[in-house]
Amino acid sequence: MRTIVATSISLLTTVAWLSAQEKDKDKRIFVMEIRGDIDPRMNRYVDLALTQATEIDADIVIIDMDTYGGAVNDANDIRTRILEYDKPVWVYINNDAASAGALISIACDSIYMVPGANIGAATVVNGTDGSQAPDKYQSYMRSIMRSTAEENGRDPLIAEGMVDERVEIDGVTEDGKIITFTTTEAIKNGYCEAEVASIRDIIEKNAIYDYELIEYELSGTEKIIAFFLNPVVSGLLILVITGGIFFELQTPGVGFPLAAAGVALVLYLVPYYLNGLASNWEIAAFFVGIILIALEIFVIPGFGVAGILGIICTVGSLIFMMLGNDNFNFDYVPTGEITEAATVVMIGVFGSILLLILFGYRITQSKMFSRVALMNTQQKSEGYTATFYTENLVGKAGVAATILRPSGRVEIEDEIYDAYTRGEYIEQGEKVKVVKQEGTSLQVRAIKA
Repeated sequence: MRTIVATSISLLTTVAWLSAQEKDKDKRIFVMEIRGDIDPRMNRYVDLALTQATEIDADIVIIDMDTYGGAVNDANDIRTRILEYDKPVWVYINNDAASAGALISIACDSIYMVPGANIGAATVVNGTDGSQAPDKYQSYMRSIMRSTAEENGRDPLIAEGMVDERVEIDGVTEDGKIITFTTTEAIKNGYCEAEVASIRDIIEKNAIYDYELIEYELSGTEKIIAFFLNPVVSGLLILVITGGIFFELQTPGVGFPLAAAGVALVLYLVPYYLNGLASNWEIAAFFVGIILIALEIFVIPGFGVAGILGIICTVGSLIFMMLGNDNFNFDYVPTGEITEAATVVMIGVFGSILLLILFGYRITQSKMFSRVALMNTQQKSEGYTATFYTENLVGKAGVAATILRPSGRVEIEDEIYDAYTRGEYIEQGEKVKVVKQEGTSLQVRAIKA
């Protein structure tokens, strides 16, 4: 009996050991980066990365972070995704996790930091001048920092102290100072699991020896989208958009400039729309601007309110599409981004106008242009005429078949013709003489008795 029991225990021990080995074998560790500003583009990047991590059934997600922060709304979206993710998410702070970066880090299940790294300083600031935002924004940030810390078993008061300088904690901070921890301080206060030198160091500290390290890379489509988000490329697209529309409005019916502008517009709008920068109202404002400019050119005489409003809507919408603004609120959009967007759009617009002035005539005279537009002229010396009639009626006499006031009909050699005068009135039956013929009408004058 003892032998049977011993054998059973031995078998169970072996099975448990094999299960443990199998559990640790070939773990999929998925690595993604948060390096740069927290904005709609980073928001989309994280969403795509976590989606892929789910698709490949990753066992652990590690975020390689180095950021000074960014937009609170985008940081909150990322925080929520991390909290709701059903597998462990660890963060590797490879220098800085400031402001929005601190919020995202606290949302992770484990925090690891390199020597000399920092976490904290999460006060909400105005993107224009760097001053503190109104208290309603600070209150919101304090709240989500506390709740996030509580969710992962960290001291919520410390998380609040990273936002509010009025929070005072014995041995941690004093009144009037925002909490920003070094690596050593973060470990001491439960905001960092360990000091590490690399991601592989994190894996070894967690006793994982058999694993597959998968680094997230954008797909080909996403790389193309990222390429078109480059400010230089955006400026070139704006040049084609404005130049194509302007050229088409000046020479309607050609088609090619409008088609080029349409393709450039799609390549400009889609990346910004997918990244949450181009709102529906901004896209609508662009088309409203184009319609107003067209009305000014073709319908409304002169150049006035419609034309000016059209330019403002068109140019303004192109600038807004490049920014993470909340309608007309730019408080948390960095001044540098506003300046960059305005500069890119203006270079594109004025560059297209300059190119049209310098090369517009050459384009209309080129062989390529002649393939899409009628370039031939019909000269009078070559036998062409603007008249509808096959015979020359100038100088011939007839009578007014109707009253000419100043247009009507005349009879010449038993034939009825449309006619008009230079403004004089001719009664029916009066004698007339043809002085000019063009188009489908004759110009006549009365023959005085």
